[in-house]
Amino acid sequence: MIYIDPPTWPGHGRMWSHLVSDVSYDELHTFAEKLGVPRRAFERDHYDIPSHRYADAVRAGALEVSSREVVRLLQGAGLRRPKGRDWG
Repeated sequence: MIYIDPPTWPGHGRMWSHLVSDVSYDELHTFAEKLGVPRRAFERDHYDIPSHRYADAVRAGALEVSSREVVRLLQGAGLRRPKGRDWG
């Protein structure tokens, strides 16, 4: 399943959401590609989605969850990749 948190993360003059999967990175990449999200928006374990694309992601099937839930889902699926570690 694909999930998205609210656009509450500031950066580059915008607010951002995190798009994640609790199944696999392949599922996440496929969903992002269908949305037209560039691969460069992928950061370790999620895609950064600008606030103006939030509704597009939800319409495409992403489930809205809290930011805490995003982290919990990634950890539960074994897909969490925290900053500061070499993930190859």
